[in-house]
Amino acid sequence: MGLFDFLTGGSGPEKALKLKSKVTQKYGEPSTRQKALQQLGEMKYPEAVTVLLSRFTVTVDPLTTDADEKEHTFELIKHFGQDAVAPVSAFLKTSDQATSWALRILQELLSEDALMGVIADTLQHLSSRYTRDPEKKVVLLHHVLGKQDPRVAPAVLPFLEDMSDDVKIAAINVLGPLKYEPAREPLLQLLTNEDTARRVQTVALAALAESGFGVQGYQDKVQAALVEPYSLDKDGRVQRRP
Repeated sequence: MGLFDFLTGGSGPEKALKLKSKVTQKYGEPSTRQKALQQLGEMKYPEAVTVLLSRFTVTVDPLTTDADEKEHTFELIKHFGQDAVAPVSAFLKTSDQATSWALRILQELLSEDALMGVIADTLQHLSSRYTRDPEKKVVLLHHVLGKQDPRVAPAVLPFLEDMSDDVKIAAINVLGPLKYEPAREPLLQLLTNEDTARRVQTVALAALAESGFGVQGYQDKVQAALVEPYSLDKDGRVQRRP
């Protein structure tokens, strides 16, 4: 720390980190929180972006003030440009909160290809760790729905074994249209496992019908799991009747 830093209370990054308590202050004067946000927006350090992101993790009253402050925070972070990408990507990977805000920021700053790389990396990270709240996984999986990027299917496949039925369903919905061969057997296992929730089985049937996968090795079990409007055709594929 130089003499100037000593006289002014620390280096720029240290000043940014010290403002976190004000940014996440839920009670007291809103002006204190808003001033801290503005100060961070005027800094040029990645730590300032990290602290700004913490504003998305709390909700204050009234909700109109909360919404206005979060929109302002979004604009402040966006103005950091490419300097914000690394801290926002790290936040997306490590925080269980504010996933939608992080994605929204990255959409503004990255190309579609680069954004999909960040999301695929985050999904791979999440697939190997337990999270009590499945919302983050579901938000990310919904974001890649309909994407044809070759990184998506391998990153999504492990979520067929997630503890949350909502996560399983979101993953199935992504994988069905992609016709990703390694997903065939896990989908069939989900469909035919007696411990699988009925709503998950129904979505798995739809995914198998859309993918065109054969049910070889599972034909009898699949037949027993069929419900209207699904049936097996002569080639051993699930089909949906009109």
